[in-house]
Amino acid sequence: MVTDKQGNRLSAASTADAALFDQALEAFNTYRGDPVAVLDTAIAARPDFAMGHILKAYLFALATEPDATQEARAIVEVARSLELDDREASHIAVLDLLNAGEWTAAAVALDHHNLAYPRDLVALQSGHLMDFYRADARNLRDRIARVLPMWSADVPGYPIVLGMYAFGLEEAGDYGRAEEAGRQALDLQPLDCWAHHAVAHVMEMQGRAQDGIGWMSAREPHWTGDDNFFKVHNWWHKALFHLDLGQTDEVFALYDNRVRGDDSEVALDLVDASALLWRLHVSGQDVGDRWNKVATAWEQHADGKLYPFNDWHAAMAYLGAGRESDVERILATYRDAANDDIETSRWARQVAEPLIAGFAAFWRGDYETAAMTLHAVRHIANRFGGSHAQRDVIDWTLIEASMRGNLHGLAEGLANERVALKPHSPVNRRYLDRSRRAGKRPQLAA
Repeated sequence: MVTDKQGNRLSAASTADAALFDQALEAFNTYRGDPVAVLDTAIAARPDFAMGHILKAYLFALATEPDATQEARAIVEVARSLELDDREASHIAVLDLLNAGEWTAAAVALDHHNLAYPRDLVALQSGHLMDFYRADARNLRDRIARVLPMWSADVPGYPIVLGMYAFGLEEAGDYGRAEEAGRQALDLQPLDCWAHHAVAHVMEMQGRAQDGIGWMSAREPHWTGDDNFFKVHNWWHKALFHLDLGQTDEVFALYDNRVRGDDSEVALDLVDASALLWRLHVSGQDVGDRWNKVATAWEQHADGKLYPFNDWHAAMAYLGAGRESDVERILATYRDAANDDIETSRWARQVAEPLIAGFAAFWRGDYETAAMTLHAVRHIANRFGGSHAQRDVIDWTLIEASMRGNLHGLAEGLANERVALKPHSPVNRRYLDRSRRAGKRPQLAA
């Protein structure tokens, strides 16, 4: 019986096919190289290699891009026609749900799959990413915790599992254990971009900007490189640390030379670009015409149908580029789907639509409306998409709207809230100082 490195059976695979599958899976694990090209080689040699098709389908389905989702659906139909064992059939059922926009149902199905096949690294990583895309902080941690006892350092892929656990611990607020697990994972596999970024998240959430810059700089050779799919997001993290310190020249340099250095049209990279420009704008910086290229790149992804988290970030760029008609196009698509009961349609109506409305009000200078709208939605915004650090742009916009809209009590309360969570964050101290001065409160000892 031919298996992958973790001991899972690979139907219709030769030893050579298994080696290619392991190579592609490792590229997926570390976000380096081109796993699709490797899988295409394996599938060309063995068209009935089910797990080759299945892993390729996940790679496209998890891209959150309309064209990639269409490709994923086509791949699944090919895989469905093959002779499948129970594990492979389980994957097909998950992919059907995912491709239909039912992210939670797909993630729950993988919960059960992971328990039945605890060393199925394709399922673990895909489930972990689904938890991330739907902002389920608890399951980011517990999906891995449920199977971690079945892994050990002598099982190939263990550092990857540990790195995922580190990120889950961080999103669940267990920062000490998260940093420890992330560093341990990197000791075992220095190229694990996900573990590296988990530690970066810890430093971001704790307001350790100087530590964060040192962390990113010291390990830069491990997370950069032309074949690194995750490098833009890590550059984004480094820019956030500089922004916290008020070092906007460094932020603009990172944006121009790294975040948008190659004008990537990958949706995940465009999310980082939009969010960084918006933070700069909220901070009072003139970003010039940088919005235009990002807005143009969003055209192929922001359809108002697939993934509302992306639509919201596209709306930031459209607002910046003066393309409010494209913002209205997204909102009109949401309204047209008002009766759809697909999970992503509910995300659009309940979360993305008010977020986009609040950001649009901020852009127009209607700060009171922006503040009231965002304050109402901020607590449910983590029902979809991304990390706490990514969604923090909501609170940046909310507190700035409160100050510009002369809502002094709200502004100071929000600033107090931020300082309580991250007392060492310079940007939070600046918010507190500004809100107190605007409300004419006396300065208090820290």
